[in-house]
Amino acid sequence: MTMYKQSKWPLVVLAALALIWVLPIIGILFMSVRPESEITQGWWKLSPFTFTLEAWREVWLKYELLPAFLTSAILAISSTVLTVVFSASAAYAYEFLNFYGKRASLVLYVASYVMPQQVLLIPMLMLWRSIGLLDNPLSCIIPFVGSGFAWSIFMLKSYLRDFPRELLEAAKIDGAGNISTFRHIFLPNAGTPVAAVSILQFMWTWNSLLLPLMFLRKNVPLPVLLSRIQGTYEPNWDLKAVAVIITAFVPLLLFIYFQKHFSAGSTLGSGGKG
Repeated sequence: MTMYKQSKWPLVVLAALALIWVLPIIGILFMSVRPESEITQGWWKLSPFTFTLEAWREVWLKYELLPAFLTSAILAISSTVLTVVFSASAAYAYEFLNFYGKRASLVLYVASYVMPQQVLLIPMLMLWRSIGLLDNPLSCIIPFVGSGFAWSIFMLKSYLRDFPRELLEAAKIDGAGNISTFRHIFLPNAGTPVAAVSILQFMWTWNSLLLPLMFLRKNVPLPVLLSRIQGTYEPNWDLKAVAVIITAFVPLLLFIYFQKHFSAGSTLGSGGKG
């Protein structure tokens, strides 16, 4: 029996990559609990190290974080739920149903996905202003859903190519229609792609700055509010570090929560019981 010596190089390379990935996070954490006078000398210098929560207190008192957090939650949750429901329904229809204009409408979605979002800003701004939709969450939710509709359809449609057709045939034999098959067969067995679409759509809408900056005036989300921390004469590194942590906290929790659905979804997608 021949024994092969296990190489340690892959472990060393992965450890180095992990360290490079974690270092900015460590730096942001250090910057958020140190005075700016020490940060400008280099956050990695531990002498002197003065622990302070003054930046957290100043951000909380100076900026209206709770209304901005609620606005971000409304925009992200609404856009994510609508995108997942509409794209899952459309992907099911494009893969399993035959209807007039199927190919033409699919090409139209591709064209809308390829078109840069910046090209649509001025027309959308004029449209929202004419119908009185400025400073309304719908002015951001509608383009969020429209922009995420195309790529999410293709992601879910590519998953449906390997979907076990036996489940659909069994549902038809039992007398289930398309809506019942979609609700009781497809959705429970599509945990992995639905979780992927949900995470990507939520992170994009939660961190979006351009559309809320253009269309919202009073009720602004966290990225818009916290982007104002940049001072005219002061860089405010400590305050910006706090802003980064607050903005990234919710998407991180969401990713940790949905991570368990990937392995479970892959088992269910194969037609097995889970």
